[in-house]
Amino acid sequence: MIKADTFKWLFRNLSALGLALVLAIAVWISAVTGADPDEVRPYPRAVPLEIVGQDPGLVIISTLPDSISLTLRAPHSVWDKLSTTDNAVRAVLDLAGLSAGEHNVDVQVQVRMGPVRVISVSPQSISLNMQPLAAKTFTIDLSIRGEVAIGFQTGTPEMGVTQVMVSGPASLIAQVKHVGTDLSIAGLRQDVQTSLPLRALDENGTNITGLTLNPENVQVHLPITQQGGYRDIAVKVVVHGQVAGGYRLTNISVFPPILTVYSKEPLLVNELPGYVETEPLNLDGSSEGTDTHLGLKLPEGISVVGDQTVQVQVGIAAIEGSLSLNNMKVEVIGLADGLNALVSPGTVDVILTGPLPLLDKLSAGDVKIVVDLTGLRAGTHQLTAQAKIIINDVQVQSINPATIEVTLSLNGKPTVTPTMTPTAIPD
Repeated sequence: MIKADTFKWLFRNLSALGLALVLAIAVWISAVTGADPDEVRPYPRAVPLEIVGQDPGLVIISTLPDSISLTLRAPHSVWDKLSTTDNAVRAVLDLAGLSAGEHNVDVQVQVRMGPVRVISVSPQSISLNMQPLAAKTFTIDLSIRGEVAIGFQTGTPEMGVTQVMVSGPASLIAQVKHVGTDLSIAGLRQDVQTSLPLRALDENGTNITGLTLNPENVQVHLPITQQGGYRDIAVKVVVHGQVAGGYRLTNISVFPPILTVYSKEPLLVNELPGYVETEPLNLDGSSEGTDTHLGLKLPEGISVVGDQTVQVQVGIAAIEGSLSLNNMKVEVIGLADGLNALVSPGTVDVILTGPLPLLDKLSAGDVKIVVDLTGLRAGTHQLTAQAKIIINDVQVQSINPATIEVTLSLNGKPTVTPTMTPTAIPD
């Protein structure tokens, strides 16, 4: 048994024992804190803002921050883990139980390790507005802007879908008057096949943002065909004479390279050879290039749509080594089975440049002029002629005309316009 004297001793020294305990705890805390001191720092990562508890029948129409910033207090050893651990801190905006209207919601910060104390949150609370989610179906309005090239006409446009579902805040849905898209056809000469973005518009035609459209785009096909009596044909420059001695013809370019012609009698247009010639361009004795306008040789009853002349640019330079090959036969490649090919014009004039020794060895058989028909279907096509040369370092300076009309028709054997035998004329 504990004697009474012992109780008396403990009672007299109780305050001293308590003070000793407090001092011991203080010394322990001081030792621990000194070894791993607390530090107040900004959290080094932007914390994504998570939305939870939102009523699926409501939509937020306010702009919310993507993330928040924090200042934390934590021991030095904990900061090392906070800085290197993914998703160590979460920022949550809990919307559970909130109805439509304006609300001010505090940001809740969750730290997945400790000991950590949140010192500050920015922003600490967020104001937001929620509205009922609505949806409505609209018929798509296709607006065609501009005019196709002269002599062409448009058919009936076709869309992959004709209706679109628009969803979003009820207040924005109420502003939508129609959903549409624009198709520009200015100057076009061929069918349009494209995908166009859809826009929800108010009564003033202003685009309304913050809505979801399904689908977001629509496929549009618009046929474009040439009217009867109209036809696109190439332009061939007729050249007379030779440039001055010691000079060479480097280039003949015509703008536009293709013209639209018209006749009240479509048969006259259809009988054209696929090109029209210019009035003669006299280069006899020329030593400088020229830029001029030339008239056109048109059969009676046929006229040009638009400007009645073409711009012709001629390049002339001192001789470095060139060769003109006249009346080169145009060959076709890539012709699909079951198609005929009618080429017009059937011959072209080619200007080649390169080292004189190579040009001296060059013959007409070393050069082929081709038009590639790969993938083309029946119809009339305006194609660019290409030269294939066996000898390296010899280049094509120009092909006149550069555009060849090729008419493809079904059945039979390929047909090429009769041509003259190529001749080589060194400058």
